[in-house]
Amino acid sequence: MRVPGKSRVHYGWVILAVGTLVVFGALGLARFGYTVVLPEMQRDLGLDNTRAGALATANLLGYLALSVTGGALAARFGPRIVISIGLSVAGLAMCLTASAHSFYAAAFWRALTGIGSGASNVPVMALLSAWFAPRRRGFAAGIGVAGSSLALILVGPTVPKILAAYGPNGWRVTWCVFGATAFALAALAFLTLRNRPSDIGAAPIGGPADESPAQGGALRWSAVYRSGTVWHVGAVYIAFGFSYIIYMTFFKKHLLAEAGYSQQAAGNLFMLMGWFSLFCGLIWGSVSDTIGRRGALIIVYLIQAAAFTLFAAWPTPAGFTLSAVLFGLTAWSIPAIMAALSGDLLGPRLAPAGLGFVTLFFGVGQALGPSVAGAIADKTGSLAGAFYLAAAIALAGAAGAAMLRK
Repeated sequence: MRVPGKSRVHYGWVILAVGTLVVFGALGLARFGYTVVLPEMQRDLGLDNTRAGALATANLLGYLALSVTGGALAARFGPRIVISIGLSVAGLAMCLTASAHSFYAAAFWRALTGIGSGASNVPVMALLSAWFAPRRRGFAAGIGVAGSSLALILVGPTVPKILAAYGPNGWRVTWCVFGATAFALAALAFLTLRNRPSDIGAAPIGGPADESPAQGGALRWSAVYRSGTVWHVGAVYIAFGFSYIIYMTFFKKHLLAEAGYSQQAAGNLFMLMGWFSLFCGLIWGSVSDTIGRRGALIIVYLIQAAAFTLFAAWPTPAGFTLSAVLFGLTAWSIPAIMAALSGDLLGPRLAPAGLGFVTLFFGVGQALGPSVAGAIADKTGSLAGAFYLAAAIALAGAAGAAMLRK
């Protein structure tokens, strides 16, 4: 058997490819799959907008619960085993979501899906910091987050066909397909991922391993939890969690219920967003390698604020398309920048714990966003106010990023 570290192609590229597929399952299917299934699932279970938002909140609360502990467990036991178990849990929970016949059952299984997502996505993004040197981390994280884009591209046109083929049970079949895919990816991750380059006698891509507070002995957890800069980064991350999840959760619902789009037309626009988002993490991760994490964050937040505003203020096919394109161009860039920034601040061994800690803040924003947006829609009869709120929070994120130290 050929040793991975001795092959002509650096094994870090294998880590990056499999890591991208893990993101595809942990976020692209487990979280964003809900967007395309929501209208039919909402109709079949008899849910109003508030409860539809609450299902998304349940998923995100589960993600929040494991964002910190998942990162800490990965730092302690290694990302490989934590990622594999987490993605398996997400796959099982998605399959069980298909069996739900009430709001409470659906909420429970969506929460469990979130737990599995948090246990797999946070460690896999931090794993890239170990396999890529500091000057290549934004690039690597940018490719990794493209897993979510692949999901948008595939599920946008595919799910409407499943829904048409299976009628009222189409959303249940869709969750089963998502779950089975996640199981397969969990097995692939267990077989191929390695915790760090030194495990196979290699160095990170782009240079030698960097020094960190965690090297040369016991893990120094205080470097994570007592750092004012880490707390500031977390506060900035809240804005992305709150704003983008409103847009993603109710994107298709708004097009169907208020803009008169058909299932296929809404799915095609969702796919278009996916195509434009495919390289957004790579682009903005590389930009952050060049101009700095702070400058990249400010620009991305401003573009997303414009996208959210357009979705509410220009309710025409042109406005919706421009909004989807603008969001797609920046969609997953902030998580990519945050993953690179965690490696910059804390080094490769503590990067999973650091990313997990700032993801706690991100998760708080995510957990609040859908429920608040659903309540606004039920109160006003329109989702427009929720999208305006998302834009305002994105602007607040830009302001917070501007105050970060270089």
